[in-house]
Amino acid sequence: MSTQKSISSRAWAEMLLLAAIWGASFLSIRIALDEVGPLTAVAHRVGWAALALWVVVWLMRLPVPRDPKIWLGFLGMGVLNNVIPFALMSWGQLHIETGLTSILNAATAIFGVIMAALFFADERITARKAIGVGLGFAGVAMAIGLENLRSFDLRSLAQLAVIGGTISYALASVWARKRLAGQPPQVAAAGMVTGSTLIMLPLAWMVEGPLTLNLQTDTMVAIGYYALIGTALAYLLYYRVLAMAGSGNLMLVTLLIPPFAIVLGGLVLQETLRAAAYGGFALLALGLLVLDGRIWRLFPARAR
Repeated sequence: MSTQKSISSRAWAEMLLLAAIWGASFLSIRIALDEVGPLTAVAHRVGWAALALWVVVWLMRLPVPRDPKIWLGFLGMGVLNNVIPFALMSWGQLHIETGLTSILNAATAIFGVIMAALFFADERITARKAIGVGLGFAGVAMAIGLENLRSFDLRSLAQLAVIGGTISYALASVWARKRLAGQPPQVAAAGMVTGSTLIMLPLAWMVEGPLTLNLQTDTMVAIGYYALIGTALAYLLYYRVLAMAGSGNLMLVTLLIPPFAIVLGGLVLQETLRAAAYGGFALLALGLLVLDGRIWRLFPARAR
């Protein structure tokens, strides 16, 4: 039976803060997309976040890696954890609600279990994991509404794009374990978004045109929020919470993000979600709690 750290009140507070920051990021990205393209939105996100994180590394006087293999690891992590998922999800948000995007994003942990089992011998699929993954897939299917895929319109494609982003996140966790073990989290985060920036700046320029700061005030505020707070600060806070609560408990943040995104999307953008989306989130949340082990431990060992 797995063991977990108990969660202190401070850890709970910082988990809620992290969930609120990331939940609001979905709203700020959607606001920016009213004026800039999805690739440009991502280029701003990783570019400004990289500058902020290197300032943190400098202030903390952390050593900067010189091994080219480590920088290749940063580049690969940037592709899997930023370039692909950020671009797919930003484009997806043009066609689906921010709240639904956040619900589908919660499937990252489900795909993470599968990828870990595929790539690591010590991460085999147990009965608990199989049940959790099954519930998670059922929740994703309900949230998307498989009947909606029959027409396969832009909305359907956007939902699949977001799911593609979650699969990329899951692959990023595998990459990090194989290539970035032992790096200080601040340096790893800075290196990762730097690698992302090296790809996104020319890509956004070629596809959507030159980047400019001659943007509306709302757009600039949104970019500033999701780049500096929703990315740079959130990464630093993530590693603080990880140290305090442990990786098992940190999965709870995934469940706390959608309520913030759904409420903000409703209040600011007047978005409404289908009842099936809420039912899908409930099933997905149940699956994540089974993976987390909390619900599993409620049943006697003999029954399990």
